[in-house]
Amino acid sequence: MVIASSAVAVADPSAELIDAAKKEGALTTVALPHSWCGYGDVIAGFKAKYPEIQVNELNPDAGSADEVEAIKANKDNKGPQAPDVVDVGLAFGPQMKADGLLQPYKVSTWDEIPDTVKDAEGYWYGDYYGVLSFIVNKDLVKETPADWADLLKPDYAGQVALAGDPRASNQAILGVLAAGLHKGAKAGEESGKAGLEYFAELNKAGNFVPVIAKAGTIAQGATPIAIAWDYNVLAWRDELAGNPPVDIVVPKTGVLAGVYVQGISAYAPHPNAAKLWMEYLYSDEGQNLWLKGYCHPARFTAMSKAGKVPQDLLDKLPPAESYEAAVFPTVEEQNANKAAVTGGWDSVVGANVQ
Repeated sequence: MVIASSAVAVADPSAELIDAAKKEGALTTVALPHSWCGYGDVIAGFKAKYPEIQVNELNPDAGSADEVEAIKANKDNKGPQAPDVVDVGLAFGPQMKADGLLQPYKVSTWDEIPDTVKDAEGYWYGDYYGVLSFIVNKDLVKETPADWADLLKPDYAGQVALAGDPRASNQAILGVLAAGLHKGAKAGEESGKAGLEYFAELNKAGNFVPVIAKAGTIAQGATPIAIAWDYNVLAWRDELAGNPPVDIVVPKTGVLAGVYVQGISAYAPHPNAAKLWMEYLYSDEGQNLWLKGYCHPARFTAMSKAGKVPQDLLDKLPPAESYEAAVFPTVEEQNANKAAVTGGWDSVVGANVQ
C-alpha cells in the first residue's frame, strides 16, 4: 500500500502514513555526510522517533549528480542500493522532475516553504541554504584571505581547494559561480565562464589544489584553504576543535547563497517511509536540527516569527551582516551556470579534482 501523494497539505503525518512507513521498515538515503547540515543529529532524531524504520545510508560523500545517477541506475532495483530520497542542489530539482525521476508529495508545513524555492506541484522543495565561505588552517596560513582576489596571491601557492569536483558537485559548481560574481559577471552562463577564467588563473598560478577538501584534508595540510558552504566549514571547525585553529571568512564580494532541495525518488522502494522522512525534515524539530548544523532551514522566517527558533542556535551563526550581500541565483541562472562550468572545466581549467 502506498499513501497517495496528494497536493493537499495536512496538519501532521497521519497515523495511516506512519503505519504504512513502519510496515515498509526501511528508508534509503544517499549523499548525507553526518557533518553536513547536522545530518548526523537529523538521522539520529528520525531513528529515535521511528525505531521501527531502519535507515540505510548510501555513499555519504557523493555529489548531486551522483544522486541522480543512483536513481537512474536503480530504477528496477528494489534492494538497498536504490535511494528513496535525495538532497540535491536547486538546479537539479527541476531537471529531475523533467526526467521523471521524482514523485510529488507536499508536507504538512508546505505553506511555510517559500514559493520561490519549491515546485508548485510538490516534486521538489527547498530544505536549507547557506553561503560559500573560506576556511583557513591558521597553522599553515599566516594571513587570512578576505576575498576571492586575495586567493590569487603568491602567498597561497598550493593551498586553495574546492569541496567537490566542479564537474559533478553542486557545491563546487556554485563555487565557480561565486568566483564569477566576484569578477562582476551576472549569474548564469556569464558567471560560469568568468568563474572558469578565475579558476584557470588560480590553477596557472599554482595556487589551486585538485583535491576535494574536507575537515581531514584541511587539518593534514593537503588543502589549507577550502571554499565550501558556511554550514560545512562551521561543522569542520567544531570537528577540528582548535587542532588546527581555523579562520572562517564570508568573502567581501561574490557572496553566493545556495539553496538545496529535497525530493522523493519516483522509483522509491519505500515511498511511505520517504514521505515520513520528509514530514520529519520539515517539522519544527527537523528544521531546528538543520539550524543546529549551521544551515538556515526553509521555514526559518516563519519559525522565527512564531518564536520557534531557540536563541542559542542563532547565536552560533556568523553575523547577520555577512549575509546581507548574498545573491540567490534563480534555477534558470544556476542551470546556465552549471552547463558552462561542467562543459568547460576540463578545457578551460584542466585540473582533475578528486
